[in-house]
Amino acid sequence: MSRGKKHNRSIIVRSLVIGISVYMIITLATLWKELDEKHAEFTALEQQKALKEAQIDELKYILEEGSQTALIEKAARERLGYEYSDAIVYIDESGN
Repeated sequence: MSRGKKHNRSIIVRSLVIGISVYMIITLATLWKELDEKHAEFTALEQQKALKEAQIDELKYILEEGSQTALIEKAARERLGYEYSDAIVYIDESGN
């Protein structure tokens, strides 16, 4: 009888160890996937940061140069879509 109880306890302990191991593996896989997603998000934010820094450097250069006219012209072209009256505008309809 004692041997049967000991065998049952051994099965219970093994089952608990296996269950905890499976839980830990699933949790580790989930965390690894989340880490990959956060790394991709971080990389995208780093690229956005580099782009913004380049834009800031360009604006600083224009301001240091003293040419506010160039800054105003650039803003009018990019933000408002204005062009000079004698400018030739080409529209790409290919979708590329």
